[in-house]
Amino acid sequence: MANKRFVETYSQGMTNVRKIIVDTETGVNYLLLSSDMTSGCGVTVLVDQDGKPIITPVSSCK
Repeated sequence: MANKRFVETYSQGMTNVRKIIVDTETGVNYLLLSSDMTSGCGVTVLVDQDGKPIITPVSSCK
C-alpha cells in the first residue's frame, strides 16, 4: 500500500474539531476547523509570523 499523502498530526475536540494535517510530499501544514463535522468545515494553510507556510520536514512525516 502506498504512503498516505496527508497525515493528521494533531486533533482536538469531538464537536468543535481542530486538526492539523500535513502534506507528506511538501511538508505544508493545514488547519481544519469544524463546529460540526456533518455540516461542513474549513481548511487553511498554517502560516508563521511572516506569512510563510509552516513546513514540517518531509522525512518526519513518513
